[in-house]
Formats: sequence, C-alpha cells, structure tokens
Amino acid sequence: MAKQASALTARILHRYLGFFLAGIMAVYAISGIVMIFRNTDFLQNITTSERQIEAGLEPAAAATALNLRNDRVERTEGEIVYFRGVAYDQASGVATITRKELPYVLDKMTDLHKANTNSAFFYFNIFFGLSLLFFVLSAFWMFLPSWPILRKGLVYTAAGIVLTLILLFV
Repeated sequence: MAKQASALTARILHRYLGFFLAGIMAVYAISGIVMIFRNTDFLQNITTSERQIEAGLEPAAAATALNLRNDRVERTEGEIVYFRGVAYDQASGVATITRKELPYVLDKMTDLHKANTNSAFFYFNIFFGLSLLFFVLSAFWMFLPSWPILRKGLVYTAAGIVLTLILLFV
C-alpha cells in the first residue's frame, strides 16, 4: 500500500510540475533549436553602424577603443583593418560595425538559455535544471516494480543511455 501511495504521489508531483513548467520548457526547446544555428545568418537581422574614433591607431589600440572582446585582426587591405564584424579605416578613424542579432523575442529566449552565474536568471536556471532532474527520477517512481510498463520503460531507458553515450563519445 505504501508503494502505491508513493507511486501516486510521484505521478501527482510529476503532473503538476510539468504543467507549471510547460511554458519554460517550450522556451528552452525553441531557444535550443535556434542556438544550433548561431554560427549562421538563420533568423538574424544584420545591422550596420558607424563609429568615429581616433585616426591612425594601431590595430590593438583600435580594438581597445571599440571595446572589442576579440582584438584579432582578420585581414588588412590598405588602410582598412578588419576585425570580426568591424572594419576600421585607419586614415579617417571611421569604424563600420556589422552586427547580427536575432529578433527581440528570440534574443531574450536565448539569453535565458545561456544564463550563467553572472546572470539574474542564475537561480531560476538551477531550479529548472533540478526540476528536469526530478522529471527523470520521478518517472521511475510512477509505476510499481511489478507492473510490466516499468520493465518496458527500463528497456527504453537503457536504449536512451546507450544512444547518449554513442553521441557523446563517437
């Protein structure tokens, strides 16, 4: 009887936590799919702007003035120095900046997905990760050990673990 009560409790918690987190799971699913294409122009809006800085700067100094995280020069053509997404004209001091940005809503979704310890979403992401881990574990408590569906579920679990290991290490 205690095992049935435990299984029923796991089902109830699994169900209502699933309903509660349905929206955020959709956000993570969509943003995860969009992030697969982050090294392409898929769904990205390209904007170009110009910024005037001091003329005649060396590439390292120009990168510092433009607040570039990666100051590696991709190429130089005459007086124009190319960084990733930036073309700096040493003669005039004009920097042409090309940015690729996702539409506003998708950008916010991927920001949530990529949150780290410096983000305001830090604790939320930990809660969400623990909730997903609860989903994994509670699935095994939803059925009594004598039920055939649990045995079938364990076979599918083993197949999923094997597939995951293959994807990780091959």
